[in-house]
Amino acid sequence: MARVDRVITNGIFSLDGEDFDVDNNIWLVGDDDEVLVVDAAHEAAPIIEGVAGRRVVAVLCTHGHNDHINVAAEVADAVGAPIWLHPADTMLWEVVNPDRPVDAPLADGQEIAVGGTTLRVLHTPGHSPGGCCLHDADGAVLFSGDTLFHGGPGATGRSFSSKPTILHSIAKRLLTLPADTVVHTGHGDDTTIGAEADGVKAQLADLD
Repeated sequence: MARVDRVITNGIFSLDGEDFDVDNNIWLVGDDDEVLVVDAAHEAAPIIEGVAGRRVVAVLCTHGHNDHINVAAEVADAVGAPIWLHPADTMLWEVVNPDRPVDAPLADGQEIAVGGTTLRVLHTPGHSPGGCCLHDADGAVLFSGDTLFHGGPGATGRSFSSKPTILHSIAKRLLTLPADTVVHTGHGDDTTIGAEADGVKAQLADLD
C-alpha cells in the first residue's frame, strides 16, 4: 500500500466574481523515495516540506479551479516536476496561469506508477469539465478532488459545472468501486464509497 500524507492549506477560492475562504487537502502519494503531489493549493512551502526531498513524479491537478492549482507552478518549479491536468479544464488553468501551460494532459484510464502502487485516472466531469479522480485499487483508496465529499457530490451551479453530469459521473465511475473504498477528498474529512452511495442515488432519482 502506498504511503499517503495530507497537507492542509488555507486560502481563497474565486469563481464567478465571488471569493470563498477554504481549507484544501493536498495529498502526497508514494513511498520514502518518490511521491505524486495531488493538487497544489494556496501555499507552496508546506507542500514542498511534505515532499521532504523525495523525487516528485508530477504535480497532478484534479481540476482547474484556482484553489487547486494556484501554487502548482511554484511547487513544480521547486521540485523539478511536470504539471498534469485534464485538457477540458484548460480555460480554468489559463485564468490563473496565462503564461504557463501545463506539461502534459491527464487522460481517462491513464495509469500512474508511484511508490510501488498504480493509480488509475477516472475522468469525472460535473464539478468542472475536466475533473478527475485517482483510484488505487490495491490500496482500496480514491482521491476524489472535488467530485465527491463526505456528505455528497461536489458543488455545481457555477460556471462550467453541471449537477446531472456530476451525479452521472459518480454513479458510473465511483459507485461501481467497492463500498469500503476510502475516499480522500479535496476538502474536509474522508468518507467511503458505501457511505455516499445512497445519497447520490437519491439525488439521481430526483432528476427523473
